Amino acid sequence: MPHGPTISMTNDAMALKRGEAQVIDWLSEHAAAAGHHFQNDKVLFEHREGDKVTGALVAVFGVAWCFVELLATDPGSRRSGVGRALMARVEEQARQRNMTGIWLDTYTFQAPAFYEALGYQRVGRIDDYPPGEARVFYAKRMDGRPDNVPGDCGTSRA
Repeated sequence: MPHGPTISMTNDAMALKRGEAQVIDWLSEHAAAAGHHFQNDKVLFEHREGDKVTGALVAVFGVAWCFVELLATDPGSRRSGVGRALMARVEEQARQRNMTGIWLDTYTFQAPAFYEALGYQRVGRIDDYPPGEARVFYAKRMDGRPDNVPGDCGTSRA
């Protein structure tokens, strides 16, 4: 039998849900001590054509900012405005909730130009994630204040 503390790892859905709830409780305590309300409202937006889901977006409305965790469209619906409609809906919801802004990440082989066309500013990147590509981070303020984008965030390569 092991002595002292141990660290376990699981991908069990029930354990993940329980663990996430505990972490959110702890983060709420930390935020309250700093005078903030920790919010972690995860929602799903679905774009439908009849009974068929043609696109979906998962967003987390957190402490003042919304994080777009996932966005994808049915391959047959790409370049038809589905992604743009989903982003418009999450932006509308962010404004209604008085969020400061929205942030998200994507890969250089996915949709940087899409987010830039929607007014998102590149705020960071991690090169070689995956090898030969990069993970890029974007933000867009909803509060009307100008974006404060750090110096060169590696904008020379999409």
